[in-house]
Amino acid sequence: MSIGLFKHVLRKLILNKGKLANGSQRTPKQINLWFKWLSPGLLVKRWLAISAIGVVLTILGLAIWTKLTPISRLIELTSEILEAITTIIPNWVSGPLALALGLFLVFWGQTRTVGSVAEALQPDSDRELVDVLLTHRRLNRGPKIVAIGGGTGLSTLLRGLKQYSANITAIVTVADDGGSSGRLRREIGVLPPGDIRNCLASLADEEKLLTELFQYRFRAGDGLIGHSFGNLFLTAMTEITGDLEKAIAASSQVLAVRGKVLPATLSDVRLWAQLSDGRLIEGESKITEARGQIHQIGCIPTAPPALPAAISAIEEADFIVIGPGSLYTSVIPNMLVPKIREALAKVNVPRIYVCNIMTQPGETENYTVSDHIRAIDRVCGKRVFDAILVQRTSPSPQSLERYAQENCHPVYLDREEVVNLGCRIVIANVMEEDEEKGYIRHDSHRLSKILWRWYTGK
Repeated sequence: MSIGLFKHVLRKLILNKGKLANGSQRTPKQINLWFKWLSPGLLVKRWLAISAIGVVLTILGLAIWTKLTPISRLIELTSEILEAITTIIPNWVSGPLALALGLFLVFWGQTRTVGSVAEALQPDSDRELVDVLLTHRRLNRGPKIVAIGGGTGLSTLLRGLKQYSANITAIVTVADDGGSSGRLRREIGVLPPGDIRNCLASLADEEKLLTELFQYRFRAGDGLIGHSFGNLFLTAMTEITGDLEKAIAASSQVLAVRGKVLPATLSDVRLWAQLSDGRLIEGESKITEARGQIHQIGCIPTAPPALPAAISAIEEADFIVIGPGSLYTSVIPNMLVPKIREALAKVNVPRIYVCNIMTQPGETENYTVSDHIRAIDRVCGKRVFDAILVQRTSPSPQSLERYAQENCHPVYLDREEVVNLGCRIVIANVMEEDEEKGYIRHDSHRLSKILWRWYTGK
């Protein structure tokens, strides 16, 4: 009898029989609601069957406990049934047939179970569940990596590193005062979220739509033009949760982030720089715009307190990467936090600085590789990394010509000076060159691959 016919008959019987015990009448709507629970696809019937088995076992247990012991009768009944089957079907046929049927049901049930789990975990993915589980296990057993910096350089690095470990902590500068971040900082008084937003997007675990939403920049609307959705989201979350650290943690859950993103400090840090011509420039964005040679750099307040979680991440790290990024406005601002530079100097783990490929006007004009090392050493007072990664090959003539118009040139490797400074040199081709868009930057996958090889010694 089909469910539809059964429902129809039962409805007729109930309607004709009359009232319930409390005097109310069962309505067709109630019956329909009950039978909806038996509809295919709800995965309810199997649990009802398991519940029925549980009821039988409960009754059986009570019977045994009260010494009614129906076990012997049950065994006799089972024996008679099996004997009847073997009488009709020989045991050399019924045995293998039952065995094959049992194995088929076990295999089918397990396959469907795994399939249901895979569909729930990755509904739109073509990857096999076992591959997903193996990757998840490998990443979660990866080393604790700390990446320090800011700007596009750090987000580029993180995009590659997340393929090797899920135990990544990005420590990000909060000295930015330009663009959307600067506006939010001035108008609302929050810490600049821009670099943090970029790092969260880079560490997102294949959440393409959410990542694009986080990076979306408004092109119209009074007060919205130029703002990114991620910046506004982080600002709102900061207001709701009370501080930026909690806001980042909540955003990390939304984006399914591999690892953590932490601000270097929760203080309202403003950069200042004294140029070689005597000018004193205040503000991260204005330092670069001044187009002078930086003689000294510092921040207000002079000694901002470090975020405790950032210090703990450095102390527990297995591998530390500094950079890449703008030397004076992305990398060094993190070192202006005393506890961070002290923690970096104390840890006894592999530490490497990723040097920029090109010089930057207003920050590192005419800088060599050794100049980058000396600049960080001056701020920290001691060496906080063991090796420096330098680009091997030079960009194409077309790119060199285009960058030369902006007074940008490849950072020259003065090998002898670097060796005299006591720093190991790692030379590799980690450059991404896009001639159509006209930029030169680090390739995230090449960079992370070289760093991983250097760390593991393979």
